[in-house]
Amino acid sequence: METDRKEALLNAAEGEDRSRFLVKKKPPAYQQLALEFPPTEDELEQEAVVEAVLFTMGQSVEVRQLAAAIGMNEDCARAAALRLQKRYQKGKRGVQVIELENAFQMCTRAEYYENLIRVAATPKKQVLTEVVLETLSIIAYRQPVTKMEIEKIRGVKSDHAVNKLVEYNLVCEVGRLDAPGRPALFATTEEFLRRFGIGSTVDLPGLNPEQEEEIRSQVEEELRVKLEEENLEEENSEENQKEGEEIFEVQSD
Repeated sequence: METDRKEALLNAAEGEDRSRFLVKKKPPAYQQLALEFPPTEDELEQEAVVEAVLFTMGQSVEVRQLAAAIGMNEDCARAAALRLQKRYQKGKRGVQVIELENAFQMCTRAEYYENLIRVAATPKKQVLTEVVLETLSIIAYRQPVTKMEIEKIRGVKSDHAVNKLVEYNLVCEVGRLDAPGRPALFATTEEFLRRFGIGSTVDLPGLNPEQEEEIRSQVEEELRVKLEEENLEEENSEENQKEGEEIFEVQSD
């Protein structure tokens, strides 16, 4: 019915330009921006635009967003961000540009933390215990990984450690495993990259056989201590039960 109505309108416009009766689709947002703002072709100006965007946003900005800001493709935007990063590295600046996966962020340098807290509120300190760090390393190297796989490697329950890492925004749930029960899959976050000063998970240092053996030994030691504690608790429980029975027998007599 709607088609017939349009056709009737077009036929009624005999002798006129039919094109003005056609409904024109609006171009995508990035094309509209491209029409309103010419592309930034000068390299120094590209760096300036990227710098302004990173400073204003205050968080990580994806390369595609930087590309939209300068009106160029993503390769050009990445190159501009890397040039800016190099300029900040050359001079002794209080801020730096870091790369995080497929994004960039402007942030303060870690060495000036002590100076910053003199005038800014001290952030809540997040304590990463050995158990939490061990769990984090397993997730980082095996991601995406389920709790069951983590526990299989460590040999003990890891609910508390994983929950702490999620609370600290160092890991997050990234999906579900296509298996019975559909267990959650965990992987590291952008905050993890920031905290440990790496641009991508591919930059993680490789584990040599000695380090793997050390981790295995630590897990075995942890298991041994846990078993000893459980055995001691069991022995104490049996002794207490025996003493209780003896007291009951004496009172009965």
